[in-house]
Amino acid sequence: MEQIPGRDESFMKEAIEEAKKAAALGEVPIGAIIVMDGEVVARTHNLREYRQNAVAHAELLAIEEACRKSGSWRLEGATLYVTLEPCAMCAGAIVLSRIERVVYGAVDPKGGCAGTLMNLLEESRFNHQCQVVPGVLEAECGGMLSDFFRTLREKKKAAKRLAGLPSVEGETGIDR
Repeated sequence: MEQIPGRDESFMKEAIEEAKKAAALGEVPIGAIIVMDGEVVARTHNLREYRQNAVAHAELLAIEEACRKSGSWRLEGATLYVTLEPCAMCAGAIVLSRIERVVYGAVDPKGGCAGTLMNLLEESRFNHQCQVVPGVLEAECGGMLSDFFRTLREKKKAAKRLAGLPSVEGETGIDR
């Protein structure tokens, strides 16, 4: 699916602002917004650690908010902007909520289900498919995640040094 020049970048910047809010809370910096009829109807960010809830992903929280505001579980005509490629759980919710378009920033090599590991959003065997636009502001979205995990690894190494424990190298990947 083709990108809508200017518009997709503008809305992705709003999702990035949400991701920054997540990072400020110590959450993995993932932000999401849902747009309907040119208006933002939901804006959220990851809250998994804060809520101690495995399903508090930015996409699911945005879907919940958009459904509440629209008064319907069907989000037909909506576009979801999210800074990281949706996982299987979020992709399932996106399909079930009938979101029309998904625009994401960074790919998720360990959990992406919008084209990287599989593509649940465009799977023809489901009764609904989404248009997928990958890589919008990918460098900025990916950079936030890389910075977050680099800082986290450095903090863990420093804590181990203070405790006199050996550090473990090679800890990588995205764990929402």
